[in-house]
Amino acid sequence: MAPSHALRCCKRALNWVPVLFINLVVGWSYYAYVVELCIQSQIMQNEVSAALCKQYPYFRFKMCSVSLMFLEDYPNSIFFSSTVSYLVFFHIFFGMFIWSYWKTIWSKPASPSAAFALPRAEKELFEKEQRAEVQQEILKKVARNLPVYTRTAGGAIRYCDYCQVIKPDRCHHCSTCEMVNNCVGFSNYKYFVLFLAYATLYCVVICATVIKYFIKFWTKQLPDTHAKFHILFLFFVAALFFISIVSLLSYHLWLVGKNRTTIEAFRAPVFVNGPDKNGFSLGFSRNVVDVFGDQAKYWIFPVFSGQGDGHSFVTRLVHIDPEHANSILQQNGKMQEFSLY
Repeated sequence: MAPSHALRCCKRALNWVPVLFINLVVGWSYYAYVVELCIQSQIMQNEVSAALCKQYPYFRFKMCSVSLMFLEDYPNSIFFSSTVSYLVFFHIFFGMFIWSYWKTIWSKPASPSAAFALPRAEKELFEKEQRAEVQQEILKKVARNLPVYTRTAGGAIRYCDYCQVIKPDRCHHCSTCEMVNNCVGFSNYKYFVLFLAYATLYCVVICATVIKYFIKFWTKQLPDTHAKFHILFLFFVAALFFISIVSLLSYHLWLVGKNRTTIEAFRAPVFVNGPDKNGFSLGFSRNVVDVFGDQAKYWIFPVFSGQGDGHSFVTRLVHIDPEHANSILQQNGKMQEFSLY
């Protein structure tokens, strides 16, 4: 028992390595951008400007174009004007990125409610019964009072032997996402999408404001200091992260528009009448509202605003009349009659 417990502890510790790595990279990017780019490099440029002003009074006068009483403060005015806009935009996206990232990490995954557990009498019958078909009849009887419409590939009621509950629709045991060391599901999916979006924008802001210094590096216009290497690698790292994240963001935005989970994208959910990859799709606008909520003012913030409770989901087949459902299924190549059980 002791070795297995030790292994589990080691595994839990190792699961935090990707998160630690991401936080170290983000922390370094903050230092490189704020300290090295916006402070140290600008101070150095201001010192050069101040030296030019003192050496060439006429040049100083033409540069400043203000009354003589403000000329001595010219380097400070350059420092303020050149950094404030960078720092404002940078900290906006940095703050939203960190907020959504940590909300994704620390949001507890949703679990099935007690309503999906078998009542005591049915549970005893289920455990005593050895015949699979009789067990299914017991599960069907209980499931009639639950908002459960999906089935296994064989058409059986989805039941978790480990948790001993009837599985709600779209409910699965899932592995953790390495980037956040957490399951990404109903309780934090909006935060995860926002995390990807703000990470992308964070990289865009860095690349857009660093590129001119990156060009100066290659043309040897930057002073030979350690700051230029921070700026060089900052651009490379931001560009590489942008390329990798934007593809993942695009994929998840597509999933949101289709109202599919990653599992459903690879394996269509199975209903009584058969698999239907668009079974939970209610149209693009309603699909977006399902994840982000019906109040657009909350969409950009990592606060929960989605629809539903995570236990029941509106389906395009179950919540319409059977005749219309059959016509949809026939269009998809399914000819069975529509019924709940």
